[in-house]
Amino acid sequence: MQNSVVDKKVLIVDRSTKVILLLALVAAMFAVIFGAFGAHALKAILSEKMMAAYQTGVKYQFYHALAMLSVVLLQIRLPGRSVYLFLAGVCFFCGILLFSGSLYLLALSGASWLGPFTPLGGVCFILGWLLFIIAIVKEVKVVPW
Repeated sequence: MQNSVVDKKVLIVDRSTKVILLLALVAAMFAVIFGAFGAHALKAILSEKMMAAYQTGVKYQFYHALAMLSVVLLQIRLPGRSVYLFLAGVCFFCGILLFSGSLYLLALSGASWLGPFTPLGGVCFILGWLLFIIAIVKEVKVVPW
């Protein structure tokens, strides 16, 4: 019997794009896990204020995991590497860690010293969006009609 060769379709991307893609998928997966944990295990334990903070962390984690996926989709379509898109993905991930992470820890521990990390995460989110905009303006060209 002959060995049959299976035609595998593989997407070839650079390492930085693959890293952002994997981080986006992990962030989205944990947003689901944290959301379910909050809805089922924490609802009876946390105050209304702390539960709202926790849920805000989950929402922003999900939004920015999707933003990271958008970065990857555009990066795949562009010829060559975009430093702006890579940095946007990094900023979105750092924002998730700082913004959502500080809200999770604040809600679970009540440690108010975590408060300054939340706006730093917000700044990372804003920088990520700004870099995404710059990438679109500089690297996406419109085809004339």
